[in-house]
Amino acid sequence: MNNRSNTMTKYQKIKNELKSEKRLLECARQLGVVGDATRLKICYLLCHHPEMSVSDMADVIEASVSTVSHSLKKLLKLQLVKRRKEAQTVYYSLRKTNFTKTLKDFIT
Repeated sequence: MNNRSNTMTKYQKIKNELKSEKRLLECARQLGVVGDATRLKICYLLCHHPEMSVSDMADVIEASVSTVSHSLKKLLKLQLVKRRKEAQTVYYSLRKTNFTKTLKDFIT
């Protein structure tokens, strides 16, 4: 195979990957969600503290419990965080995904 053929084969593979809009859209949604300052602060906290309650997060980032809860709802929807309930307290942590690994590498 000549150099031009190798390049065309490589480009065809990339073109096929780009046709997988589902993966691209999912990545765009995840990036958009953590693009919000409050949600990014929450992710940052959860990178450094494996598990935190809503009220503790609200206290640390100086936001209302309502704001933090709303942000966590969006992070939950995209499966970037998970929750665990103990008595009346709900604890949140980052899910182990390629996206959150990249996020951890980037912000820690």
